[in-house]
Amino acid sequence: MKHTIFLSTFSLALLACLSACTEAPAPAPEAPAPILQGSQLRFAAGHPQLALLGIVSAAPGKAITVELPAKLVWNEERTQRIYPAFAGRVMAIRADVGQSVKSGALLAQLASPDFGMAQADTAKAGAEARLSQKSLQRQRELFEAGIIARKDLDQAEFDAARTQVEIQRTEARTRLYGGGSGNVNQQLALVASINGTVVERNLNPGQEVRPDQSGPGVPALFVVTDPTSLWVQIDARESEIGTLKIGSSFELVIPSLGGQKFEGRVTAAADFIDPATRTIKVRGLVANPNRLLKAEMLATARIERILGSGVVVPSQAVSLLGNKHSVMVQVQPGVFETRAVVLGYQGPRETVIASGLEAGEQVVSENMLLLARTFRATQEDANPGGKADNAENREKTGNKEAVAQANLAKAATKTVADDKTGMKPAQAKP
Repeated sequence: MKHTIFLSTFSLALLACLSACTEAPAPAPEAPAPILQGSQLRFAAGHPQLALLGIVSAAPGKAITVELPAKLVWNEERTQRIYPAFAGRVMAIRADVGQSVKSGALLAQLASPDFGMAQADTAKAGAEARLSQKSLQRQRELFEAGIIARKDLDQAEFDAARTQVEIQRTEARTRLYGGGSGNVNQQLALVASINGTVVERNLNPGQEVRPDQSGPGVPALFVVTDPTSLWVQIDARESEIGTLKIGSSFELVIPSLGGQKFEGRVTAAADFIDPATRTIKVRGLVANPNRLLKAEMLATARIERILGSGVVVPSQAVSLLGNKHSVMVQVQPGVFETRAVVLGYQGPRETVIASGLEAGEQVVSENMLLLARTFRATQEDANPGGKADNAENREKTGNKEAVAQANLAKAATKTVADDKTGMKPAQAKP
């Protein structure tokens, strides 16, 4: 009996010990909620939310880096686009994409009856010029012998001069396209007129080509260019007109090359604003001696803009509500307030604040939206009766509308009943 009582007592003690060991630890005390005092939100020292906020100081507005979208294109001052001057068929192709060519190099050969007619006109003009020169010589001899009149000699001189002009015209035309030898072979040569590299070829053997297949929007048969110099097309905002002056330098960043940077120079700017994009086309020039840059590459043009006033903050520190901008300012450690500001410039990384913020003031640059939500929640908690009052007013208004509708329905029912019984409403006595 004693042994049984001892075991029971031991079991109860063991269970009590195990129960004490398995009890969950006491939860850590919650951080005190922030307090709203006037227009300022105050956090207790060491509040965990403070560690999530990034704080930066507003910098004096001396200079800012403006980033603008850009694209690389061929330097049209060093580019030749070759179109067919006569209709014909491609007989042979002598150059391909990537091939370096010299001025006068043969790119392709066409068989062109139209060019053959131009060659024939040149040969005919040459024959007429030779004949007119012989006729002029005979007329001079006859005039000196007194056989013909002066007017006959004048006519011969006019005919000789006319044929000379005609042969010059026809020879210049055929010589321009490689047919100035006097032979009529209908062979039209497409040649390069500059030193460069073939970067486009848009023809194949046997292909028919025509002169009307040329102009804007139509690919050239060949494009020869100097790839060591490229143009940069920059889409500038209206506010950057004063910054992008002709001759000013800029930094070109190429994302596809790992952010590699190149130096460029502004060479031209448009005199009108694109109505669709509200941007201005600005052209720059960039050297490409190693040929790392390619046409149609996307880039970012960075330009230093000198500021006369204002302060600079990260763009993520600025919020927009409706059409008003604001920042969260830390007036003291753990004390924040919302400040309305006026922007002077807003870019993807930096924003210039023209008024509303002074240099050296601290603003929230990270998790600013989290702080704004805490601000609103604290304001609602500080005025809990606001929502209840609004709900009560809506309920009273709804009750009044219901009573009015019930009265109207009752009056309508009474009118219908009077009509059925023939009763007329009582008229007021005068």
